[in-house]
Amino acid sequence: MEPDKIAAEINRLSVAQKLILAQDIWDSIAQDGGKLRMPEWQKNELEKRYAQYQHGKMELLDWREIHNELRERHYGTPF
Repeated sequence: MEPDKIAAEINRLSVAQKLILAQDIWDSIAQDGGKLRMPEWQKNELEKRYAQYQHGKMELLDWREIHNELRERHYGTPF
C-alpha cells in the first residue's frame, strides 16, 4: 500500500483505533529489534554521556519525576 493511502486510512480511524494501531506498530518494531543497528553517531553520543555521568558531570533523573513535572506544568496536576 502506498504511504498516501495508508495516511488516508489512518485519518479515518478513531483516536482509540489509532492508539491501538500505534501500539501494534511498536510491538512489531520490538519483535524485529535485534535487526536494527544503532547508528555510529548515536553510539558515540551515548558513550560521551556515559563518560560525563561517570565523572559526575551529569545528573540522572527518574522518568516518573520528569513526567509528573511536565504534567503538572502543562495540565496543572501530576497524574
